[in-house]
Amino acid sequence: MSPFFLFTFVIAYFLILLLVAWYTGRNSTNESFFIGNKSSNWMLVAFGMVGTSLSGVTFVSVPGAVAKESFAYFQVTIGYLIGYIVIAYVLLPLYYRLNLTSIYNYLQNRLGFTSYKTGASFFILSRTLGATARLYLVVNILQDAILNSFHIPFWATTLIILVMILLYTYEGGVKTIVYTDTLQTSCMLLGLVICVIYILNTLHLGLGNSLQAMHEKGYSQIFFSNPNSKLFFVKQVLAGAFITITMTGMDQEMMQKNISVKTLKNSQKNVISMSLVLMFVIFIFLFLGGLLYLYAGQLNLPVTGDKLFPAIALDHMPPFISVIFIIALISALFPSADGAITALTSTFCIDIIGMQRRMDLTDAQKKKMRQRVHLSFAVIFLAFVMVFKWINNPSMIGLILKVAAFTYGPILGLFAFGILLKRSVKDKWVPLICIASPVICFLLDKFQKQIFGSFELGLELLIINGLITFIGLFLISKNGERITHNA
Repeated sequence: MSPFFLFTFVIAYFLILLLVAWYTGRNSTNESFFIGNKSSNWMLVAFGMVGTSLSGVTFVSVPGAVAKESFAYFQVTIGYLIGYIVIAYVLLPLYYRLNLTSIYNYLQNRLGFTSYKTGASFFILSRTLGATARLYLVVNILQDAILNSFHIPFWATTLIILVMILLYTYEGGVKTIVYTDTLQTSCMLLGLVICVIYILNTLHLGLGNSLQAMHEKGYSQIFFSNPNSKLFFVKQVLAGAFITITMTGMDQEMMQKNISVKTLKNSQKNVISMSLVLMFVIFIFLFLGGLLYLYAGQLNLPVTGDKLFPAIALDHMPPFISVIFIIALISALFPSADGAITALTSTFCIDIIGMQRRMDLTDAQKKKMRQRVHLSFAVIFLAFVMVFKWINNPSMIGLILKVAAFTYGPILGLFAFGILLKRSVKDKWVPLICIASPVICFLLDKFQKQIFGSFELGLELLIINGLITFIGLFLISKNGERITHNA
């Protein structure tokens, strides 16, 4: 299909986003940028967060991993549901009771100023790495499908996309993202359903017949019972629960959308309804992965992994499917990238430089400072995407989850210690504990065969990381809960 033709659809889609951003971002303030003036509609937030939770990595990597891991990822999704229940009924009541703009202010109230800065810093590191890895995957596909034909270099493609994201998030922030995420999630899910229907019709299969064909090829196994395997269902379910608790419940990007809803009750509705929709959608992605491999087998295509879906959609499907794939892919890209840049801007402004505490600055000066930070993170994103281009990992979802295990573990340990124990810590030692824990986990992961033999560490590394942090905090703590309310 003509790259120019595809490119016109990309531009048209972006112009629609700009129109939505202009309409929703009018007369915006710092308060609307950070938490949408606490007036977001919970149903819009819930639907839009489906797209944010999935991202372009899910769109490409989850179907691509089916040949190697079957439907094992659905075990993780079951854990997601457990994690969302914890978020709805443990974390959200805490955040609403303290009326937080940044969720990391809880760490200052409970553990101390250094703990607060440490938690916020680990979020910035983790979200920057995760978001740029997701961005790289989609930019790379767009580069191969469209931009190479125009002889535009990879760095310029990345820059163009980041400028697009800046244009529609620069003013409105969360207030705008709630609406753009809803539009983008709709396009992504529509693309998913259309691709499934097309392949089913092409293969002349119904739902039952297709699942039987996947079973015969070994693609559809969900539960794995070998305790030594990294795909063991207990490991996967537990890991899924803790991934959700940390990567959503202790993540400023995800939580700033939840706390932008006016009431706790509606925010809880948002989380539970979103988790149920997410389980269904991920199963459809896995089902699509099985169909793609059946289709590739019929076409004798040797392509696997992250390259499978783009190769089939762009080279072996009708032009209208190729257009739908590109729009759906971009729709999967933007919610994860725009929300990440906005959340990182919020965290850096509120938690690192303490903008809200600066009484010497006018609102106009604060807004200018926030916009400069927003631009700075776009530059950082460009740099990290280029690093991932150099690394060129064959499966980005595995890399992203591994990065999350190392960087979200300390955040999990900090929040768990503050919530579960009534003890105070020696605040100045907290950064040392939070740095040592991922280093220990890195060594455990690197030398796991020598240490554990046939037992494989997988996604549960996040839990181990959080536990080591928790134990370290306990060792530098004493009886008596430290609680202040000066954040």
